[in-house]
Amino acid sequence: MWQSIGVKEVFASVNWLTIPDVAEQLNLPIGKVHRLIEDHHLIETRIDGIRRVPADAIKDGEPLHTLRGTVQVLFDAGYDMDGALEWLYTVEDSLGTTPMAALVAGKRAEIRRIAQTLF
Repeated sequence: MWQSIGVKEVFASVNWLTIPDVAEQLNLPIGKVHRLIEDHHLIETRIDGIRRVPADAIKDGEPLHTLRGTVQVLFDAGYDMDGALEWLYTVEDSLGTTPMAALVAGKRAEIRRIAQTLF
């Protein structure tokens, strides 16, 4: 498992937030943040035993609204949360950027089309 050997190179440039940091940014109690993660409005992984959320999963003080549906498509394709995170942060040649950067830029339909080809 990648967490046991350190953060994969694909995550080297990701700005990670702890759950308390997310709660502060969203102005929510920690329990609500956990619920957002359970419902896949946010994505998270453990790094060195600490649950972390990528900072760009939050936009304008709210969870990135296009993330949940995209994560669901990835789950339907057989990915787990760590696999989905890795896919989101690996440069997609056809985009010239990462799927997560494209989602943040508002390219939801294009990203979901690519994700659906993973089935």
